[in-house]
Amino acid sequence: MVMPVLAILSLDFPDYSPLLLGIAIGGYGLTQALLQIPMGLASDKFGRKPIIICGLLMFAIGSWVAASADSLLWVTIGRFLQGAGAIAGAVMALAGDVSRESERPKVMAIIGISIGFSFYLALLLGPVIANSYGLQGIFSITAVFAVLCIPLIMWVVPNARNIAPAGETLPVIVDLRKLFSDPKLARLNFGVCILHLFITLLFVQLPALLAGQGVELEDHWAVYLPVLALSVLGMAILMRTSKKFGQINIILFSILLMGLSFLGFWLFGSTFWGLMIVVWLFFTGFNYLEANFPSMVSSISPAGKKGSAMGIYASFQFFGAFLGGAISGLLQEYFVSELIFVIAATLCVIWLIIMKGLGGTELLKRYTLPVNVSAQNADQLSQRLASLNGVHDITLIPEQNVAYLKVDSDQFDLRAARQVANLEE
Repeated sequence: MVMPVLAILSLDFPDYSPLLLGIAIGGYGLTQALLQIPMGLASDKFGRKPIIICGLLMFAIGSWVAASADSLLWVTIGRFLQGAGAIAGAVMALAGDVSRESERPKVMAIIGISIGFSFYLALLLGPVIANSYGLQGIFSITAVFAVLCIPLIMWVVPNARNIAPAGETLPVIVDLRKLFSDPKLARLNFGVCILHLFITLLFVQLPALLAGQGVELEDHWAVYLPVLALSVLGMAILMRTSKKFGQINIILFSILLMGLSFLGFWLFGSTFWGLMIVVWLFFTGFNYLEANFPSMVSSISPAGKKGSAMGIYASFQFFGAFLGGAISGLLQEYFVSELIFVIAATLCVIWLIIMKGLGGTELLKRYTLPVNVSAQNADQLSQRLASLNGVHDITLIPEQNVAYLKVDSDQFDLRAARQVANLEE
């Protein structure tokens, strides 16, 4: 809710500067990026609910600091504190703990859809709330909602021991170095960093561009609504065409759309309808990439290491948001603002070149099997599971009595795998 309004409302602060504005918008992402993995690991040690509650309290404190701010500096400090409530990993792990294995993928998908929907809802609500209650109102409302979430976590969400296999939900320290160097995952991590750099950069610039076209802040939602609706339609068309032309080609096309949109901001951003068209191009490409990158990370990551891969991915995502705000503010403060769009379009060219080496991803399914394992038969059990039809990758963790499998579901027989996994010596 802050992103679409802060660029306008921050002009009222006596210490306003484009650089400080950029850091205020993106600062949330820096502390999120730094704390995503540590907070997830802490939830494994101290329990999910205590860490989630601590994160919500930190977010509420940051919101209160920003709501009480009489300078843009203190808004920025509040944003950094908000980001310190980095509980995404702990929330996903808790969702895994309280859901049956067969239902866990659906639960994770519903949470992902909710996060995406909340982003679009926020773009529409932010200007409306800001018009009635100002920037203080937005931060106050977020603080109240954060506090209201605490009793939900304490008394509504069921209690559970940390029973979801950690490898599929949370980062594991020993996996991080290897996954950082995986070439396909590295391309996706770079991609999501650039993607969120762009979305933050856009909202440092777009509100002022709309204001320059005579659109009052309280009416910005009416501009965003049709553009977002059409961009979702555009994303649906890209999803459908990816089956015919291949996922990687549609990814490259989406990046091209975003590059063209930034050239459009530079060339046609001074007209209202030109602005609407380039914003639509941007969000069409953004929506497709935002929806498909996580599933690609999940598909590429080795069996039993999805939690680590997603933890790294989330850190790059939030760090990109910070870079977008900082770079946009820096360029606007010391150079002409149009240079921002030229640099963004150039970054799209570099991104295209890097992503061309990604290649396709196999559509494999994941299973987590409890296993009957001892020190004497661990290697043998691993070989038995690996020899089953359709098994592409396996990670067996004897200490946790669990095996992670990536399989071709057309060939894989789950019943046979369960029989092998629980075979008595």
